[in-house]
Amino acid sequence: MDQGVLGGDFELAAGDRVRRMGYGAMQLAGPGVFGPPADRDAAIALLRSAVELGIDHIDTSDFYGPHVTNEIIREALHPYPDELTIVTKVGGRRDAQGAWLHARSPAELRTAVHDNLRNLGVEVLDVVNLRVGGFVAPEPGSLAAQFETLAQLRREGLIRHLGVSTVDAEQIAEAQSIAPVVCVQNFYNLANRGDDELIDDLARQGIAYVPYFPLGGFSPLQADGLSAVAARHGQPAMTVALAWLLQRSTNILLIPGTSSIEHLVENVAAASIELSTADLEVLDAVGS
Repeated sequence: MDQGVLGGDFELAAGDRVRRMGYGAMQLAGPGVFGPPADRDAAIALLRSAVELGIDHIDTSDFYGPHVTNEIIREALHPYPDELTIVTKVGGRRDAQGAWLHARSPAELRTAVHDNLRNLGVEVLDVVNLRVGGFVAPEPGSLAAQFETLAQLRREGLIRHLGVSTVDAEQIAEAQSIAPVVCVQNFYNLANRGDDELIDDLARQGIAYVPYFPLGGFSPLQADGLSAVAARHGQPAMTVALAWLLQRSTNILLIPGTSSIEHLVENVAAASIELSTADLEVLDAVGS
């Protein structure tokens, strides 16, 4: 299957399309996604390279750093190309030691939206995801009060589109009862397949599914089957793992993160890999 330019594109909302291969900016901050990077100039160069390679959507958050990643994005790319979509998330914060904490009160969400606006240097945020669950798994409970706050900010003209992150199907439905949801961002990859049914349901609704930690996160994917398919294609295993995601469903958008231009190029190469039926059978078995 020919993936087209960077995996083809996907319509987030009427008139708003993005290429399916994006970039996750989480690793642009310092170690532990806290503080400044060791080489700010290299981070700026990487972002500019991403855009030159054709990437037209970047995933970020003002609690990366905090503030650091958005400030680097602004320095590297502002004024932003018309075709560039920047997706951010709210619902968390960092303490002085770098711990990840919830920040979900209406006041905290409003502050986070304004922090993103200021540090990205924009008047309107393209997409804002409400982070609901923990680091890799949803937490049960209503998100109505939080999502209503973001819906109000959308009505005020500060946000174009809304999404949700680290959520279950019930929470997605609750959010949809309040305002349109254009994307869902959850933990998912070749070896962690808990959202298979959810992905298919969202595809039927025309809603984007954006897997975070698409390469395993802090425990990179390792599997004999993956290594064998990668060897057949002469590609790094992680590149093949991204190619599998692109072929898994047409509503999947990728945001692999890296601080290396070399790895960025390898990630982008995933969009040009055509996995055979035999390849897919081997790879599908990794997550069974």
